[in-house]
Amino acid sequence: MSQLPLYEQIYGYVHDQITSGRLKEGERVPSEMELAERFNVSRITTKKALEGLANDGLITRMRGKGSFVSAMSKPDSQSKQATPKADNPAPVRQTRVIGVLLPDISESYGIRLFRAIEEKASELGCHMLIKLTYDKQEAEEKAIQSLIHAGVDGLIVFPVHGEHYSTELLRAVIDDFPVVLVDRYMRGIPACSVHTDNEKACEELTDYLIDKGHREVALLSTPAENTTTLEDRLKGFSNAFIKRGIGLNPDHFVTNLFSSLPKSFESDNIQVDQQQLRAYMSAHPGTKAFVACEYNLARVLKREIERMGKRVPEDYEIACFDYLSDDFDGPQFPHIRQNEEVMGARAVELLSRLWQGELLPRQTIIDYTLAV
Repeated sequence: MSQLPLYEQIYGYVHDQITSGRLKEGERVPSEMELAERFNVSRITTKKALEGLANDGLITRMRGKGSFVSAMSKPDSQSKQATPKADNPAPVRQTRVIGVLLPDISESYGIRLFRAIEEKASELGCHMLIKLTYDKQEAEEKAIQSLIHAGVDGLIVFPVHGEHYSTELLRAVIDDFPVVLVDRYMRGIPACSVHTDNEKACEELTDYLIDKGHREVALLSTPAENTTTLEDRLKGFSNAFIKRGIGLNPDHFVTNLFSSLPKSFESDNIQVDQQQLRAYMSAHPGTKAFVACEYNLARVLKREIERMGKRVPEDYEIACFDYLSDDFDGPQFPHIRQNEEVMGARAVELLSRLWQGELLPRQTIIDYTLAV
């Protein structure tokens, strides 16, 4: 028994309780939490064991009530097997439930991603539970716990910024709970992800400004530590200069901005970022072009430039990631247009393939467009 995977050991324990008659027809089976405490394992493991029992017709699972011995489950030591059918991992219920974690939903980036996830989930007959983390790791931890406790069949997660990975997210990945990351990946962590090639995109965006004759270009970003999306954009920015043999001034990396983070695009935070940008431009008057890693940072910079009595693009040029979809006058800046629709749909498709037990590539790259 000890050589079996933990979920099979738990399956065998409950199976024996039923086939021996100790658990009779209609009686409640120990819950995921009770079994987790008894065997000192995660609820993800006990959930898998109970789903296997339900799939084999031994128990019936009822949302909000628990699991019960099925009417068809009669003690029969001759016919019952003590491990789940390895070739039949189908879910107990027909309708899957997807837990979706997003930092926020904004017009410039996020709303199209969310709509695509919902549309593809509906197409596949799945329901959704959504949680917003507002880019706070503690909120992400609680949201993952809450969604798994609610019985979701898988997670689509837009991870928060931060120097450290979420413990609950790591635990879900290590426990082989179906997880797909969107927008970014986690270095060194075997999680399935779908995202833009941010390094290549930022290199192309920077190329656009250099090709227009700019040699002094600054990059604007929130702190990038351990946020692969931003780290890759910084690398792409550097690549554009290195491949041309143009010197790269470290002062041109302005990564101490915060107003574009979720729930931070407010007057006080915007003013602080404007002061940072004002100080930078005062110290580097030769910089006339900027790459903003996020759309709202481009807006903050434009406001500061206009406060100085200057104009965009006549006096300063700004290129950025993402755009405002309902801008009646068209996008304000040359930008990288990420394909959120494909990214969201692909995330749901990847999750459904994980449910089928498929081995998937760690990273799925989605094409983007440079719109000028």
